[in-house]
Amino acid sequence: MHTTDSKPGRSVNALDTERPIGSFSSLKVELCVLITISTLIAFIMAWFLLKVELSIWIAMPITLAVALSITYFFSRGLTSPLREMRDAAEAMADGDYTVRVHVDENNRDEVGQLAMSFNEMAEELQHADQMRRDMVANVSHELRTPVSALQAMVENMADGVVEPTPSNLESILNQTHRLSDLIAFLLDLSRMEAGAASLRIDKFNFADFIDETVEPLEIADAGHAHNIEVRVPDDIEMEGDQDRLRQLFTNIIANALKHSADNTSVLIEAHEDRGYCTIVTNVVNFGSQIPQEARSDIFRRFVKGKTGPGTESGGTGLGLSIARWAAQLHGGTVRVVDDPRGADFEITLPKYHISDEK
Repeated sequence: MHTTDSKPGRSVNALDTERPIGSFSSLKVELCVLITISTLIAFIMAWFLLKVELSIWIAMPITLAVALSITYFFSRGLTSPLREMRDAAEAMADGDYTVRVHVDENNRDEVGQLAMSFNEMAEELQHADQMRRDMVANVSHELRTPVSALQAMVENMADGVVEPTPSNLESILNQTHRLSDLIAFLLDLSRMEAGAASLRIDKFNFADFIDETVEPLEIADAGHAHNIEVRVPDDIEMEGDQDRLRQLFTNIIANALKHSADNTSVLIEAHEDRGYCTIVTNVVNFGSQIPQEARSDIFRRFVKGKTGPGTESGGTGLGLSIARWAAQLHGGTVRVVDDPRGADFEITLPKYHISDEK
């Protein structure tokens, strides 16, 4: 698994970023220091000018001008990150997410912290924008392939080049299934963007549910000779939306199969945690491992893994994100846990559904 690296950020105009009194941890302290310095210098200058018997009507304007100049000089350093953030925000509004605000490591006040948070936000927006662009390209490719195949086969049948035999019709049906799956992914994405989805809760046997979920995956995986080993007790009953939970387990198991070498095994084992009233399921892909630093990123939208060295997996990069979303709808979690056997996705779901309605 890997994440797509963001391009290096472009820094906006970094002029006036020197902050002579910007090393304090509080903006209030810096303002107090600025006022104290300006007042002290103005007092000393006024005392000196009066000492040399300069007229007060000349000394006071000179003193005020010097005090204002000092205040202006120091205040530009204090507010320079704010001006940079304004310019960066305007650039981002125009679609340029590569801009960054110059951050001095010595600036530890609220403005410096705000600048660092702004850069983190800009990096997230740049990443999301790049992933969306990649997703559009991937979806376009995924749509074009089955549509082109369908068009070619239907045209050949219409021209009498090929006969509508059961095998040809089955091929057309398979292409329509690919289109349906892709459309389902896009619908799930829109539901995730909305932040919620309705659930149809019923009670069912968990072992039977897993068997029904695994069966079509075994048929689709026939060419790779994977062995899906299921170790689920027969007496576990749970409540939930079977359609959403099937999305969850299908995506996790399909991901394990995709990243397993041919003629290897994938283990699905479950147990009931009676103390927490939850059902814990582990889907283990033997042999491969997921780096610690990538375990949270793989659940982000549009992030795709690698099926081999330098080889990016196909699809839209939504499978694991949809799986986590389906788990969260049920109050559960999906995470990667340490396991010497291989990549281990642990799914924790409540045994009973608690309705939000009162």
